[in-house]
Amino acid sequence: MTARIRFEPDGIETDVPVGTTIRDAAERAGAQLGSACGGVCACSTCHVYVKEGREDVSAMADGEEDILDKAFDVRANSRLGCQSELLKDRLYVVEISRESRQSFLDEHPEARPKV
Repeated sequence: MTARIRFEPDGIETDVPVGTTIRDAAERAGAQLGSACGGVCACSTCHVYVKEGREDVSAMADGEEDILDKAFDVRANSRLGCQSELLKDRLYVVEISRESRQSFLDEHPEARPKV
């Protein structure tokens, strides 16, 4: 089974196997999602907003809640991409937070827009 995920605001879409994390899907798709800790739930740089499909994402663990407390602009649909597995064959829509995109650009200066 495959899940389809669209990353906003860029509209980048990809298909991934069910059970893939949002972070791994972003990497596969080339979406600009931060990942300073490498996906081990030690930072909040992969902070996203799950706009569609939240009910079909893995449950939030206590450790994730603790790390999200350090993020900016946390909302009811906030998740850490590294901890959020896509559980069903469906379309998910995820908005990458501004801080996550900035973290990605800090981690990958070659991806910054040329001025």
